[in-house]
Amino acid sequence: MNLAFPSSGEVLVSQKSEGVVEVRLNRPDKLNALTDDMYAALTDLFGRFHEDAAVRAVILTGEGRGFCSGSDIGGMLKVGGSASRARLQRRHAAVRAIYDCEKPVVAAVRGPVTGIGFSVAMACDFIVASDTAYFQQAFRNIALVPDGGSIFFLGQRLGIGRAKDLVMSARKLSAAEALDWGLASRLAADGDLETTALELAEDLARAPTYMLGLSKKMFAAACSPSLETVLEIESYAASVARSSADHREGVAAFREKRQPNFTGE
Repeated sequence: MNLAFPSSGEVLVSQKSEGVVEVRLNRPDKLNALTDDMYAALTDLFGRFHEDAAVRAVILTGEGRGFCSGSDIGGMLKVGGSASRARLQRRHAAVRAIYDCEKPVVAAVRGPVTGIGFSVAMACDFIVASDTAYFQQAFRNIALVPDGGSIFFLGQRLGIGRAKDLVMSARKLSAAEALDWGLASRLAADGDLETTALELAEDLARAPTYMLGLSKKMFAAACSPSLETVLEIESYAASVARSSADHREGVAAFREKRQPNFTGE
């Protein structure tokens, strides 16, 4: 079998073994911060995987020392209003494509798993974490609500109490804590991350894929409210947050590498 899918410089696709495809985020100098083009590529690829019977399992990982640090912050203040909401919906499309793919998806993560990168990892079925990985809901630091369905995924995986802890404190959750909390499925030494993720993906690829896909749909149906409902509410809340003075201050502080001075406005 020879699977062929489009790769770009920033999103690389390769066949790892029989039925197993790897998608690698490839902006290591930016800790794989996601651009609009990368979101579009993920949406397209996972839609293709969903439809291709030759794909039995998918690994999603990042090049370099971090899985994904979130969205590229450079464009945050360049759009507003309806354009900002439309941009967020394009990001939502990528998260939904991963979540809706009726093939098992394994996130192999190391280093920072932050911002919407955290959501992207949680949209996968399994998270295999290197011992260097840490997870952070850092939206508080730039005065934004969590995006990419974080509230939905955290609530489902951790429960409301622990989800609030991460969102409201913006603290870092270590890989060991993530495993203890049930957020990560496997923990591996950093040098063994790829091997551990591949072994899991190959085991899943040997399973009855159609049954796994149907099971995923049943799990999704059991979640209330649905991911779509939470994402729609999120798009409105994010638009309001983006218009705040605190958000402008948070982005400025991030760029200037200083502590923000939030006023609550």
